[in-house]
Amino acid sequence: QVQLVESGGGSVQAGGSLRLSCAASGDTYSIRCMGWFRQAPGKDREWVTTILADGRNTAYRESVKGRFTISQIRAKNTVDLQMNSLEPEDTARYYCAACGVGGIYKYWGQGTQVTVSS
Repeated sequence: QVQLVESGGGSVQAGGSLRLSCAASGDTYSIRCMGWFRQAPGKDREWVTTILADGRNTAYRESVKGRFTISQIRAKNTVDLQMNSLEPEDTARYYCAACGVGGIYKYWGQGTQVTVSS
């Protein structure tokens, strides 16, 4: 079992920055990847970014490339999401998720709200 706790959400003006953090605990040895998803009211949840357990391979949604960076802090069992040049379209509840054996996102955090105003 893995537990995920997000932090760092808040409200910022367009062009601002936020840094989200996701702390993993429990059976962290079983984690194969970590990712961030987001969901705005009335819209489907969408994938944002993923980092593999090797801490090197990453992938990003096209709309956040060059603005968002996912990174791993191995000693703390933590992944961060640095978000720069935020836009109102980035407003959503952001969820941390972890892949178990089989590559399926089976562990989820409670989410943290990000609001970007114009």
